[in-house]
Amino acid sequence: MLPKATDRFGEFGGRYVPETLIPALDELEFAFDAAMSDPDFVRTYADLLRDYVGRPSPLSDAPRLSERVGAKVYLKREDLNHTGAHKINNALGQALLAMRMGKRRIIAETGAGQHGVAAATACARFGLECVVYMGETDMERQELNVFRMRLMGATVVPVSSGTRTLKDATTEAIRDWVTNVETTHYIIGSVVGPAPYPRMVRDLQSVIGREAREQMLARTGGLPTAVVACVGGGSNAMGIFHAFVDDAAVRLVGVEAAGEGLNTEHHSASLSRGRPGVLHGALSYLLQDKNGQVHPAHSISAGLDYPGVGPEHSFLHDSKRAEYAAVTDSAALEAFGVLSRLEGVIPALETSHAVAWLLDSVGTWSPSDKVLLCVSGRGDKDVAQVRAMQGNAR
Repeated sequence: MLPKATDRFGEFGGRYVPETLIPALDELEFAFDAAMSDPDFVRTYADLLRDYVGRPSPLSDAPRLSERVGAKVYLKREDLNHTGAHKINNALGQALLAMRMGKRRIIAETGAGQHGVAAATACARFGLECVVYMGETDMERQELNVFRMRLMGATVVPVSSGTRTLKDATTEAIRDWVTNVETTHYIIGSVVGPAPYPRMVRDLQSVIGREAREQMLARTGGLPTAVVACVGGGSNAMGIFHAFVDDAAVRLVGVEAAGEGLNTEHHSASLSRGRPGVLHGALSYLLQDKNGQVHPAHSISAGLDYPGVGPEHSFLHDSKRAEYAAVTDSAALEAFGVLSRLEGVIPALETSHAVAWLLDSVGTWSPSDKVLLCVSGRGDKDVAQVRAMQGNAR
């Protein structure tokens, strides 16, 4: 069966999967569209976001950061959600959908561990079986989140193949899904994968942008000059961008991981240095070697350490509706400390890339400009890693 027109964003997206998965994807698309048209499902989901997650997440002024940057900066505080990141918005919605489809075994992939924690949380809340695939490298640098997942009853499966990071965890999760598709729902954590996942995850995360838009209008009387978010697969960025895509005057800025530098072999900047290709069931920009094989990604941040990006980001990139920059490990590490010291907000290393881009933009703003920055997650999970790195640097 050919993908529907709605399965693509321009040329990007689609379904490049084994035939055995096509019926499951058709079922998922039908179930999701039906659920989002069902007032009872929508109400149940909204109640969970309010009473369990704690939405709406606050919009915080950042006066000391604003003074340093030269524009008025506002922080959309997804770090204050239950579980500490934006990932819970999607995990709860997909868990509800899985139960609607009669599937009580959940699998997930995770890099930084925040999506794995969110999936484990949703499964604990609803009494579902949960299996999370995680690369061994990421398990080492995100030991706290591994413990949290297991504490909530999830089985965490170490992945030792390839680079032992997010790409390889995703590959193993897909293999599990192919084998157990009749009884299992795969909660993909980002706006990647075969259709309808990119659209579905975006829609479940779009609550971030809807809230932020209303909050900016109420607080400032207008829309932001720019919206800034980090981009790995890109779910927090699509979640906050979506409400502003039709506002041509609002700049959309996605910040990728430049790792050790864009001129090295060690980065995760798919849009800055990649080219279109197929990965994990969709056509999008990805890192490739000269033979077209997927090139290993690198980032200090486990959540950005992925060689591809969501197909809608690829479309926004090529259509020039959004702009994409890249920030090095060292700049992100510095920004991790700067936001902590200036605002008392310890950001996830993923978010730190967006903060670093903003710090590097000093001199480009006017005092009347308003910058909305998505704090996609809190940095508790990264403190031990950063402490060890700083200790090694001394």
